[in-house]
Amino acid sequence: VFSTDRIIAMSFPSSGKQSFYRNPIEEVARFLDTKHADHYKVYNLCSEKGYDPKYFHYRVERIFIDDHNVPALQEMLKFTASVREWMSQDEKNIIAIHCKGGKGR
Repeated sequence: VFSTDRIIAMSFPSSGKQSFYRNPIEEVARFLDTKHADHYKVYNLCSEKGYDPKYFHYRVERIFIDDHNVPALQEMLKFTASVREWMSQDEKNIIAIHCKGGKGR
């Protein structure tokens, strides 16, 4: 996990067998709800898979970037505009960004 005051980069919040070697989705949700209640938004940059956004109170945005690829300019502009808007709404707002492994995209 990489973190600044307002940005968290992490691996995919997983369930089932993958939660043994990736972040268990329930633990990620508990952490975010405990440390940043009502002030976080999750960005899923993984085009390969998703999850039920209810875990994060439906504050999930999915940007489809293929693994080991550079994102399309349109996707980057969509992402940066969304982050800028979310962060400007409240100085307490943070973002949690992930792909599959947490470092590739």
